[in-house]
Amino acid sequence: MDAFTGAVRALLTRVPPAEGVCDSLKVLFLSIYTSSPLSSIGRLVEDIVGLGNTECLEFCIFLPLTDPLGSDIEIGQEFMAFFRAYPVAFSWLTRLTLEYHAFRHSDITDLISTCGRLRHLSLRFCRLLDLHSTLKIDVPCSELQELEFVGLLCTRIELVSVPKLRQVECKCWYLENPPVCFGHVPELRVVILYSKANAWQEPFTLSECLSSSARNLSTLTLGFGYQMIWIQPEPPKQLTPIFRNLTSVFLSSIFSECDLSWTLFILEAAPALHDMALSRHSCIKTPKYSAEKTNVVWEPSKYLKHLNLKGLHILGCENEDKVTNYIRLVMERAVGLWLIQLYGENPCRATHTWIIFIHGDNYLLTDMVKEC
Repeated sequence: MDAFTGAVRALLTRVPPAEGVCDSLKVLFLSIYTSSPLSSIGRLVEDIVGLGNTECLEFCIFLPLTDPLGSDIEIGQEFMAFFRAYPVAFSWLTRLTLEYHAFRHSDITDLISTCGRLRHLSLRFCRLLDLHSTLKIDVPCSELQELEFVGLLCTRIELVSVPKLRQVECKCWYLENPPVCFGHVPELRVVILYSKANAWQEPFTLSECLSSSARNLSTLTLGFGYQMIWIQPEPPKQLTPIFRNLTSVFLSSIFSECDLSWTLFILEAAPALHDMALSRHSCIKTPKYSAEKTNVVWEPSKYLKHLNLKGLHILGCENEDKVTNYIRLVMERAVGLWLIQLYGENPCRATHTWIIFIHGDNYLLTDMVKEC
């Protein structure tokens, strides 16, 4: 690393900006192990951003394979010291990915607030020092647009105020439900929640976590890992103000024994919904400590007439009554539906795909074999 930084620094000092060095350093991506000499990297980055033309600066900081997993506290402290020692470098940072770091509650807010250009933040298998505390992100002046949390250990994430946030992805949470609560997020477009439910987690309603300020939400993905459905259906009254601009929904990894009619509560609450996709599978084992898989009971409204749903896509569709009855329920309510696409169960091999084109009272069924 010292040789590398020395060579780059020599290049910066020997080649005049007029010869194109500035143009060639508009994008800088650094993937770093925590055992790297961070001070050399910090000085190098500050030399580069000092040229003034950096448009994209990304740090990915990983745990070396030789480090024990229990060293996350030390790693977190080293990173925060690095962050405080090189404020100029971090002021140009646009994307940051951290793995296996432990933080104090205030560290994340300080990081986002100081990194004035930061647009993408990813925390993977990180944790708060106090596992029983809530991570509150209140950064009303930040440029942050995307947040990713994978296996984050804390009681809950509260996005108090992140005005420019457009996408949130939260996967593999271990403690309480709901894992994330949204506050002031008026630009939010995409929400992705994916996790296997643990035995100590209770189902929750979407209105418990989604904010009424998220009125631009357009895409929602919920993944259940073929285990218990951790969403509790609810009447449309609370969700319609949030879902009024929702156009795409993907309900992923539903266990095959589960009835599907509960998914129509989203159709009832989302008048602009255009596409709806579901995936199912039947041969997934239940892991230890997983919540018991129970059927979700929901009676969809008989009076619903949805005008905008055009496509229904089901992955893991076998010849069984659950799927057939579900398709019938959707067709009765989605009066503008013109495409139903059904995929066979195993996406790893050649599978049958049935495509149904709907035009008025006429149906065209095509059956083709597709290599996935």
